[in-house]
Amino acid sequence: MQRNHPRILIADDHTLVAEACKKLLDAEYDVVGTVSDGRALVRVAAELRPHLIIIDVAMPVLNGLDAGQQIKELLPSVKLVYLTMNHDADLAAEAFRRGASGYLLKTCAASELVIAVREVLRGKSYLSPMIAKDTVDFLLRQDKRLVEEAARLTVRQREVLQLLAEGKCMKEVAGVLNLTTRTVAFHKYRIMEVLNAKSNAELVQYAIRNHLICA
Repeated sequence: MQRNHPRILIADDHTLVAEACKKLLDAEYDVVGTVSDGRALVRVAAELRPHLIIIDVAMPVLNGLDAGQQIKELLPSVKLVYLTMNHDADLAAEAFRRGASGYLLKTCAASELVIAVREVLRGKSYLSPMIAKDTVDFLLRQDKRLVEEAARLTVRQREVLQLLAEGKCMKEVAGVLNLTTRTVAFHKYRIMEVLNAKSNAELVQYAIRNHLICA
């Protein structure tokens, strides 16, 4: 007999974390898959059309925030629950601004993830008690500043910047994004111009500050 339970997709580049989440939720939900990088997540989400995605912020190739935003554009009704090691209230606010319904920490108890998933599927939002809700609410009210920073680079420029900051050469970036090396070089030039960056090190620092990659 086929189960008619909400479909959940899990995105984490740590196999142990992904498998632990799957085991925890499998009895109550249909865990339709696990993926380990952001670009695969966007592709698989479009194919499987889950009701909810559990997603890490620090995903390789395409970070969780950008991947989640792209998925929300494709599937507006999908629920995003971020599961991360990052306690930063700024990051939590940014996740909610980009369409998250939940944000909790990997240090939480297993029961908290179950509660968060239930709450989000009921149409509510969930924020880890370990992050001050009043701080996140305040930061969300500062939406204009966050939007202006996010809009400095285009979606494609953010993708190129993350891959470069991860240490990939231009040829490798071109292969991942299906671009020519010359196009990647042009994007890098424009990124450095927009950010007023003088070196690759400054690009990496910007990528870390804006959660494109982890320090």
